Formats: sequence, structure tokens, C-alpha cells
Amino acid sequence: MSIGLIGRKLGMTHIYNDKGEAIAVTVVDVTGNQVIQVKQQSGKDGYSAVQVGYNDQKEKRVTKPLLGHFKKNNTTPKTIVREFRLTSDEQLPAAETKLGAELFAVGQYVDVIGTTKGKGFQGVVKRWNFAGQPATHGHMMHRRPGSIGCRLTPGLVWKNQKMPGHDGVDRRTTQNLKVVQSRPEEGVILVSGAVAGNTGSIVIIRPSKKKTSAK
Repeated sequence: MSIGLIGRKLGMTHIYNDKGEAIAVTVVDVTGNQVIQVKQQSGKDGYSAVQVGYNDQKEKRVTKPLLGHFKKNNTTPKTIVREFRLTSDEQLPAAETKLGAELFAVGQYVDVIGTTKGKGFQGVVKRWNFAGQPATHGHMMHRRPGSIGCRLTPGLVWKNQKMPGHDGVDRRTTQNLKVVQSRPEEGVILVSGAVAGNTGSIVIIRPSKKKTSAK
């Protein structure tokens, strides 16, 4: 894995390419990323990794253990901290390095990790796309799931049976999105397509694991 960025989803818009085609893009603000700690495979940690922090936070809103961790590494307190594993120590950046949109080039493919929108408690039709039951001839179970088991063998409800429940607020990774524009001066990255999450939610952008270059 390579170093990624933590950002905030600003919303969606569209831009035009050289051919005049409209491309739907998601705008992600990545200002304020900073390397907090560098872990070396040759050191006491035993593996190569980088801790990246995002969005400055007041000291009084940080727990004492975290505050000590930030001060030990000579960085200001951060709201979000994530770790990115690397394959070797040669890829490690210097501590306290500030990271921005220049980390990703135009045309590069990335994976974007976000948290889906919350839908509250939902039935099986909306949650699992069930077709529902008959809506006519006196039927009284239009959007209900129907039978979920049997008293005979096996005499139980199978694990992972699709039933009503809380929908949304799940971690989801959208893979192989193309970086349409990278604007370091504005601190934003424009990626093609949609990513999981509300406007203003936190997302993580990392180099794609399955698609490395544009074709």
C-alpha cells in the first residue's frame, strides 16, 4: 500500500473534458494532512507505516494519552488519525511532512473509503430490495418479509437471514475512481463518479489496489 490522504467530501459537480464531454465528479478537500509518526520495519515497530493526521483540534478536546502522542511527535492535535502501511522503509517520508493534493496525479486511479448515509430502521423492501408480496385480492402482507424459517428441521432461523433493521452507516470502499483534477493550490481533488457518504463526511483516498494506471 502507498500513502493516502484523509479528506472531507464537499459534494458533487460536473466538469467538461477536452472533448466537451460532461464528467460527474466528487470534490474532496484534503487540506491539513500531516505526517504524525513514521514507523520503520528496522525499528521497534517491526513494520513500515505512516500515521497521517487531519484537521487541527483544540488541546482541551483531546484525551491526555493522545495529546502526549502528538507532543512527542511535535505536531498539533488532530481530529482524525489514520495509518497507511508501506512495503519498505525506503518509501517512508520525513516526520512532520505536510501532505496535499499533489500526492495524486491527474489520471491516477484511487480507492475512496467512506461511510454510507444513514437510513434509520428500514423494512426488507428498502433495505434488501425485496420484491414484496401481492398487493391485491385481500392480501395483507404487502411489504413484509414472509416466512423466515420452519418449526421442523433445522428448526431455527439461519444466520445472516435478511430481515428489517438499521440501514446505512456502513464503511464502503469505492474502487478504481479516476483523478480528473488535482488542485494543490486549492487543496482539493476531483475524482470521477460518486463516493459513499454525506456532504461534509470524512473520506480516505488511497492509491487503487487493483488498477494502477490509465489505459
